[in-house]
Amino acid sequence: MPEGDSSSFAAEGSNETSIWRGLKAMIFGQPGDESLRHQLEEAIDAHEDDPAPDAKGDLSPIERTMVRNLLHFGERDAGDVGVPRADIVAIEEKTPFADLVKIFAEAGHSRLPVYREKLDTIIGMVHIKDVFAILATGAAHPETLDALIRQPLFVPMSRGVLDLLADMRASRVHLAVVLDEYFGTEGLVTIEDLIEEIVGDIEDEHDDAPTALLIPLDGGAWDADARVELEDVGETVDPRLAEVDEDIDTLGGLAALLAGHVPQPGECLDHKSGWKLEVTEADTRRVHRLRLHPPVPEPESED
Repeated sequence: MPEGDSSSFAAEGSNETSIWRGLKAMIFGQPGDESLRHQLEEAIDAHEDDPAPDAKGDLSPIERTMVRNLLHFGERDAGDVGVPRADIVAIEEKTPFADLVKIFAEAGHSRLPVYREKLDTIIGMVHIKDVFAILATGAAHPETLDALIRQPLFVPMSRGVLDLLADMRASRVHLAVVLDEYFGTEGLVTIEDLIEEIVGDIEDEHDDAPTALLIPLDGGAWDADARVELEDVGETVDPRLAEVDEDIDTLGGLAALLAGHVPQPGECLDHKSGWKLEVTEADTRRVHRLRLHPPVPEPESED
């Protein structure tokens, strides 16, 4: 190669390297700079209270929320999302077809897990469209559910939601059974659950109207759904109620921790903060609702 061509080639390569470095610095920052994720979050925080944008193409408040959710989407795993074990609606493999239809109608789900003898042994799932195909054509009802059972995904609690989403897309299976460390059933995750982590709750015409999880009452008391997150209780009611060392996330979990068992309606549990947790609704498996009674003020001491 002639000398001029060689230097021209070197200069061109140097320019390309320089351009690449410039673009990399602009997008990712210089080495040692804050991450792009952090920069984007700071930019969103700076415009948190901005009204709807005037400039065409700017981010609206709902778009800013979605971007923020997306920034933290990859930090979550299968154990953090979806339906917990206590809320799973499932059928036993020997369930008659007529009962299966009734359960689908009552549950309002498109897929139901199928278990053998106990919930920890899920062997598959039934899709409502397979059931509807039988009903719509007037075909004979099957004596067993064997021909209707499909395979869901089985994933550990530690499976990242990004990987789980990729699994669902690749397999075209939109229901995952989440397994705990002993390979028992921890919960369920659908593709809708993953999407809701980004866009927020998706309500359809079959969903019940959302109810408030914390309702203030006279005298400083609160009526509470047992599913309310302790973090929300701490922000709304009293931060001391959210201070727990054990791995629990909900108010119902806190009640069970204080009682040492599944507390029943009428039980009052004392919290170290002075709050009393009164169980108002529960069954043998879990607490449903509670009433939070505020601490009683200590009498003023006489001088």
